[in-house]
Amino acid sequence: MVANDYDPVARGYMASLARPGGNVTGVFLQQIELTPKQLEFLTEAVPEVARVVVLWDRFSADQFEAVQEAARSLNIPLDGIECTDPPYDYERAFAGIEGGHRDALLQMTSPVFFVDRQRLAALAINHRLPSMFAFRQWADAGGLMSYGASLTDMGRLAADYVDRIAKGAKPADLPVQQPTKFELVINLKTAKALGLTIPPSILARADEVIE
Repeated sequence: MVANDYDPVARGYMASLARPGGNVTGVFLQQIELTPKQLEFLTEAVPEVARVVVLWDRFSADQFEAVQEAARSLNIPLDGIECTDPPYDYERAFAGIEGGHRDALLQMTSPVFFVDRQRLAALAINHRLPSMFAFRQWADAGGLMSYGASLTDMGRLAADYVDRIAKGAKPADLPVQQPTKFELVINLKTAKALGLTIPPSILARADEVIE
């Protein structure tokens, strides 16, 4: 497995991360722990933002709870917009967002949102919303920023386990791995389209800048 948006232990797929004990093992990204950092990066990059809007769905409900707690601790006004019943009506969801640098978008991650990443990134630009996403694929698609684990790195970890199991290793004996490579990506093309100047302090911390 490569678990990006669910907890395999909570779902009963295994006994624990250290000792799976069954026929399932792989790589687990604790996405819920990254959402507060994504919020911090977004508000540091765009300090004039008055409100952060969060798009979430049933797959990302635990992420939304985590970012609500982070927003309270940082004293940042936050509004959640829940998307239900795929295919999601994104136009309706974005209709009530002001944009014009008064609002910013923090996009939770889910299988549905990831498939729709190009559309969501384009809508954020059209509504003049500085945006933060979970994976660099969103920034490649036109999102302003992304912070999260490298999906490529997670795939390599999973491929290593596939190879070991094919050679006779038992999944029950292979502890679930967690990614160690995280990347902050900033799309300066999108910043220019939004009329934003990203502070040098954030640019200096970026792992990659798209120009």
